[in-house]
Amino acid sequence: MTADRTIDPLAVHDHIFLGEDHDKAARRTWAVIALCTAMMIAEIVGGALFGSLALIADGLHMSTHAGALLLAALAYTYARRYAGDRNFTFGTGKFGDLAGYSSAIILAMIALLIGYEAVSRFLSPVAISFNEAIPIAVLGLAVNLASAWLLSGGHHGHDHGHGHGHEHPHDHGDDIRRINLGSGAGVIELEIFESGVPPRFRLRLPDGSRLQVSHVAVETIRPADSRQTFTFADRGDYLESLDEIPEPHEFMVKLRLKHDDQFKEFEERFAEHDHNAPAGAHHRDNNMRAAIVHVAADAAVSVLVIVGLLLARTFGWLWMDPLAGLIGAVVIANWSFGLLRDTGGILLDRNPDPRMTEKVRQTIEGDGDRVTDLHLWRLGPGHLGAIVSVSTTKARDVGYYRERLARFSDLSHLTIEVQR
Repeated sequence: MTADRTIDPLAVHDHIFLGEDHDKAARRTWAVIALCTAMMIAEIVGGALFGSLALIADGLHMSTHAGALLLAALAYTYARRYAGDRNFTFGTGKFGDLAGYSSAIILAMIALLIGYEAVSRFLSPVAISFNEAIPIAVLGLAVNLASAWLLSGGHHGHDHGHGHGHEHPHDHGDDIRRINLGSGAGVIELEIFESGVPPRFRLRLPDGSRLQVSHVAVETIRPADSRQTFTFADRGDYLESLDEIPEPHEFMVKLRLKHDDQFKEFEERFAEHDHNAPAGAHHRDNNMRAAIVHVAADAAVSVLVIVGLLLARTFGWLWMDPLAGLIGAVVIANWSFGLLRDTGGILLDRNPDPRMTEKVRQTIEGDGDRVTDLHLWRLGPGHLGAIVSVSTTKARDVGYYRERLARFSDLSHLTIEVQR
């Protein structure tokens, strides 16, 4: 067995693996820092002039808030400045994840401090200056909402990092072929359907007419000339294949259909598409996510504090204030854990997308070769690195496999070894 280690000229490229909105995100973060700094100065100066210890305390709290966001801003700046530095073997795309991991630790510490203070106040209640505390909490909430708006770019498409573990199923809405039956007989729709279910073929007539199972036959022919015949079941409005369609969905389909008492054959080609939506996990900017989580956590605590203070003042329930703080601590700890888990996995080069890994494997093995080693990891937001070792009996070089994998636009750094 010999190994072809020839370097493909197309593989020579830069190692800048920053997110698509890297510079915009950096500007938004600096803008929020400026807002927090201005509020901090105003509160400290106002507290000193009017003798309000609560205002000074909230101003100092705002300084820690600005400090945490400064970590995110510096990560953006440093990653951009050293993006072309070859001392960073795989670029600086992970600086955001490192900053996000650090912010998650800070959030966890804040959750512990709030929890400790809440328990202490349960055991030893303290007097509360409601007329001073409530306006300050409202002011803090306003600043946090403004900060969240700035960080999200003025829309609500951001992720607070709740850590939902589900995967959004994709639908091959583009994989519908409308086949003209000719002679004014209309069309028939052939579809690969996989919206939340394993992929199967579906056949239907748009006018609502019924198809008979015995009148259709479908065969797929893949690039390595491997063939598979599909049988169908009647589902009422359409016919559905009994067998699932193996990945990748790149093949020629031969449809044999009985029409007007004679069989006709039609051919349609299906090509695999890259279905990775920008909102996928390996597209997420964890540095911006950490900044938004920090602001959202502060806003959540502000809301809970306002509710707790209002109830405590109205009904004399002093225990509502520490209870609100305890609930806030649990919420922050939960967000912190999700951020730690995701960023830690990236820093340890955990596989960011098992589905993508399987698609890469099937794309190569579907053509008759065998993948003997495969590594996939994240280089930065929207950028994946891959090392693939292929065993083949055919006269194929590195360029052949690079072309096969070119449809995966997220594979920004691809290393291929061919063994014969």
